[in-house]
Amino acid sequence: MSDTANHPVIDENKDKRVWIYRILTLAGLVCVIGYFFAPLWWVSLEAVNYPKQTFPDGVKIHFHIDSVRNGCALRQSTEVDEKEALDCVHEMDTINHFVGMFPIASGGPVEKAFSPFMIGLLVVMLLGFAAPGRKSRMVVLVLGFGTVAVWMGHVMYAKDGLMLHSKGYITGMVVSLGQGDEETDEEEELHPLVKRLREEMAEVYAKQQEAQGITAVPDAPATELDRASLITKLATVYNNDQSKLPASERVEWNASGMQAMLWHYEKSLGRWFMDPARNDPLVATMTWVAQALFVIIILAMVVLTALSWREDKPWFWLLVIIPAIVPFAFIVEYAGWLWWYGHSLSTMGAFTLKPFMPTVFGDGKVAQFTTHSYPHIGFGLMMASFVLLALAGLIRRKIRKDAAAPKVEASVSAGPTIKQA
Repeated sequence: MSDTANHPVIDENKDKRVWIYRILTLAGLVCVIGYFFAPLWWVSLEAVNYPKQTFPDGVKIHFHIDSVRNGCALRQSTEVDEKEALDCVHEMDTINHFVGMFPIASGGPVEKAFSPFMIGLLVVMLLGFAAPGRKSRMVVLVLGFGTVAVWMGHVMYAKDGLMLHSKGYITGMVVSLGQGDEETDEEEELHPLVKRLREEMAEVYAKQQEAQGITAVPDAPATELDRASLITKLATVYNNDQSKLPASERVEWNASGMQAMLWHYEKSLGRWFMDPARNDPLVATMTWVAQALFVIIILAMVVLTALSWREDKPWFWLLVIIPAIVPFAFIVEYAGWLWWYGHSLSTMGAFTLKPFMPTVFGDGKVAQFTTHSYPHIGFGLMMASFVLLALAGLIRRKIRKDAAAPKVEASVSAGPTIKQA
């Protein structure tokens, strides 16, 4: 017996609810794209030594899917003419390192690096769910997943692949590495000969960079630079790090996403606490996790395409269920990394704290700081996508159930009758 006999195809011309679930699905898809660009969550620290005049919202940061960004805005003051907002990512890192906490950039390195491809995966799944019929669904999934796979492979492993990564991710890397220029205030006290020596060394280094084809980057905030300038800044720091190693151990910069992610993660771990015995195993772990995730995403695309062949099977609904549950997965992920921060304190910190769980939602207290942790507009879009996609899935399920009901009744009425004695 044919599959269509047991599982009837929905007549889309007769059932107008089909267009309702498609519109809901596409609206949920727009929300998915929206929360990639919007801040998902914000965290703020307040204390008496951070006055409202300077930090009106406290020391505030924004968590995005692909990066952590500054949450402090320009102060509206007639007394201070501020050209650039205070760098609250740097400020919070400075506060945290006193109690032995790793820099913010060391959290979720793999998740941030693969976030554009994960969003691409969700978008293709929803397009497949909304596609009319099996043939169009297969075309959408094969072409869509294939495009994401090629894009991911180029970004993570090809030379200069970082150029095709999200600008927010690259900016976040540069901003975190740009911290720690505290020595500039001390230059005025240096002996003129020492200052001259520094200048000459800088000139030599600039010539070395030029010989390698790396041009100088304008001295501007990272948020105002284009991708090429941001990557050049990363290359400058990377090559400077490599120059401190023996020639036999140096690795040439190739601007691939995998190289940049692992190097940046290692550098972030060691920004405040140079502890190879502790940091090296973390880098090794993230290395195999990143490589494994690359393979898992490829396999997931293949499996999802195969499972979507039959609409009447339970696993077909993964196309809408997985994108719908993202906000709950985010909360688990966010809480997990907060736990890691609070339970991975270094003994090199200036103060000693017992391991603790930072506040996930609401207000809390750590030492003399009041903490605030609340959802931002991006998480609102996540929840909106959950509602829209849940409705789309339920409506489509009801359509299929209604379409199958007459067949069930017909088969029952056509069955043999029992002759009573």
